[in-house]
Amino acid sequence: MEINPLHPLFAAEVTGLDLDSPPDRETFSEIHEAFEKYAVLVFRNQPITDEQQIAFSERFGDLETTKVGTPGAGSKLITLTNFSPEGKIVPPTDKQVLSGKANREWHADSSFKEVAAYASMLSAREIPSSGGNTEYLSMRSVYADLPADLKQKADKAVAIHDFSYGRSKIDPHLVTDAERQAVPAVRQAMVINHGPHGKSLYLGAHAARVEGYAEEEGRELIDTLMDFANQPKYIYSHAWQPHDLILWHNRAVLHRATPFDSANQRRLMVRTTIAGKAPKVAASDRI
Repeated sequence: MEINPLHPLFAAEVTGLDLDSPPDRETFSEIHEAFEKYAVLVFRNQPITDEQQIAFSERFGDLETTKVGTPGAGSKLITLTNFSPEGKIVPPTDKQVLSGKANREWHADSSFKEVAAYASMLSAREIPSSGGNTEYLSMRSVYADLPADLKQKADKAVAIHDFSYGRSKIDPHLVTDAERQAVPAVRQAMVINHGPHGKSLYLGAHAARVEGYAEEEGRELIDTLMDFANQPKYIYSHAWQPHDLILWHNRAVLHRATPFDSANQRRLMVRTTIAGKAPKVAASDRI
């Protein structure tokens, strides 16, 4: 097994590993160490089953159960696709397509849960011929480079993350009442301490406002921080190949989808989400 950097700041590719069978303890320890260091790991040519993906994901911790209103609700898998169970591409107004558009904003999976997700694993089962990259933003590097005044504000801040906030910008009816009840707004520390790997800024599309700030003032702070973060030097853009598997650290990077010809080309991705261990406000040090 080899681990080769993909970007000057973060992200690496793991080669020489076949996930058809589970890695031994020593190999997994190397993978986990690399994951904490690089925050994004790419495993090429891994045509794994749902069961194999679940088994590998669970080596990193307990998995979240998919929330109400998402394909795969109640299970350990999220199916991200633009076609129906019968294989027909769905219209642009379909909830799956609209949710895909919402995912084009920088976000961290499950930041709208009291115990925010630790990591996500995404498997490319079927991809379009072009487009549809997933981009990752190194929020450790962003935090390290923040001007002193912004860093001081972020260090003390708590953001309110609300699932319906980001989704409503795409369509005010995209989030159902059942979803709002299942995932009410939560408090999240704006900065996370990863120990030897430094600190990261924790924001994204679900960050609706800042605790203790007037609405407009809080939005201005979030927008200023995200404008600073959204620089090409902090971004790794992954062009998917069939059977790619990517593992990313939701507390160290943000991610976003990019467009593809969803009206004519099929795409099928399967995600597992590794749960966090404690609320970030109560315990904002590393997991």
